[in-house]
Amino acid sequence: MVVAPQPDAVEAGALVLRAGGNAVDAAVTTALVQGVVDPMMCGITGFGCMHYYMPERKAHGLIEFYGRAPAAATPDMWADLLEGESPDGFGFALKGRVNALGHAAVAVPGSLKAYAEAHERFGRLPWREVVQPAVEQAKEGFVVRPSAYQFWLRDDSASGKVNKIDKLRHSATGRRVYFDADGNLLTPGKMVRNPDMARTLERIRDGGAREMYEGEIAREIAADMKANGGLIDYDDLKNYRTTGRDLLWGSYRGLRIATCPPPGGGLKLVELLNVMERFDLAGMGHNSVEHMRVVAEAMKYATIDKDRHMGDPAFVEVPVERLSSKDYAAELAERIRRGEKADVARVPLSKEPRDTTHLCVADGDGNMVTLTHTLGSASGAITDGLGYMYNDAMAAFDPRPGHAGSIAPGKGRFTAMAPSILFDGEKPLMAIGAPGGAHIVTALAQAISNVVDFGMTMTEAVSAPRFSATGNAIQVSYRIPRFVTRELEAMGYPVKRSHEGFAFAAVHAILMKDGVLSGGADPGREGIAIAV
Repeated sequence: MVVAPQPDAVEAGALVLRAGGNAVDAAVTTALVQGVVDPMMCGITGFGCMHYYMPERKAHGLIEFYGRAPAAATPDMWADLLEGESPDGFGFALKGRVNALGHAAVAVPGSLKAYAEAHERFGRLPWREVVQPAVEQAKEGFVVRPSAYQFWLRDDSASGKVNKIDKLRHSATGRRVYFDADGNLLTPGKMVRNPDMARTLERIRDGGAREMYEGEIAREIAADMKANGGLIDYDDLKNYRTTGRDLLWGSYRGLRIATCPPPGGGLKLVELLNVMERFDLAGMGHNSVEHMRVVAEAMKYATIDKDRHMGDPAFVEVPVERLSSKDYAAELAERIRRGEKADVARVPLSKEPRDTTHLCVADGDGNMVTLTHTLGSASGAITDGLGYMYNDAMAAFDPRPGHAGSIAPGKGRFTAMAPSILFDGEKPLMAIGAPGGAHIVTALAQAISNVVDFGMTMTEAVSAPRFSATGNAIQVSYRIPRFVTRELEAMGYPVKRSHEGFAFAAVHAILMKDGVLSGGADPGREGIAIAV
């Protein structure tokens, strides 16, 4: 089974499974095609985390490929440019938006290196066969979907962010590929064709990932960065390394959870579930006033600890044992029972970044991959002739020196990504993950609880109305009744109602129960699950 937000990518991955590929082959193909058909969400110039479970190889672990600050970056280089912080804690607005638009916003990308390493270690099909579907998709082009068009047109200026349409038109390639001859953005139903991207993928198909990290593509990237004020140079690309630290383990109501440690979002997920476990959520009723109050407070405490502690452990000390402990969760739960309200401090400003995507794959041998990857919010920068837009991962670093998320050469930025696998004893039960910026962890926790506490199917669990509290306000889906939120407001909680019915990340998952696979694709992203 393959589950992801982009039908074209899911189909490509399913065909790889049919051709005899395993879960890693299918995951790499799916990811590469996602980068073609959702070019502002992800791509080979992005970053992320792959969680693999390969029982036939006795291998279970992570390939972490987070965006890293270039060697030329310094902790104070943007300290005097700070205008504000997103209320959800997922980004900083700077004067001139230098950390969000253009070449200076780009952190050293890891996506392609991670895909290639995963394939080299675990893949079954030849590299050329795994890459070829993306080449063919890039040559064919893709149709603008209504959701993508609305996303490109969304006005984020009031939140201090750069609008997507301005990023699309930032480069000569963007203006040529995403706009018509009159300079109008391509509308739903129109074909997007990017021949430069197809040629780049052909070079990678024939020469491997080395082309982008120490070959001619690397030299082209370095020259473009130098000419346009970017921080990345050839040595940054050549020296980029993925990491593969030990999995972080937690539990929820007797189920074991394997997830990613900092600077990924798994520690926040474990802490949040530990607190939720202290309450009879099923007895409260799904999305009841008390259910929402309790879980929202748990979300706020986990967010406070993320802000204070969860940076790159190679640069800051992260108290993993304490934050993941059941005793600490019991302390937080007692505060919630007493009616205390956690206070999430912010430097005032914005909205949720959606420029991330996810996929889950399970094959017939019991292998699984859950992979979250992204461009951050995308930088708008595209090197002439390469076709791919770069990430804007520098936007999430804290421009203030001395903080857990502050800038440092080679440092990985915090990300809420938490691709996870749940086990019932030794048997895998669920592979799960989501795009959605700061709301990833809150969405994953609710989807897990929906299955475990409320007995939902996987489709029901990812489709149920969600809420999120990554600041002091409780943000709610438009589908949550007002009679519930009015009671929360009467208790002193600020409530922000989204105009979206499927808001706050986009959970995708595969449930494995009694030998049967069932997929859940979040309806908010037009995703599908295909069984092979």
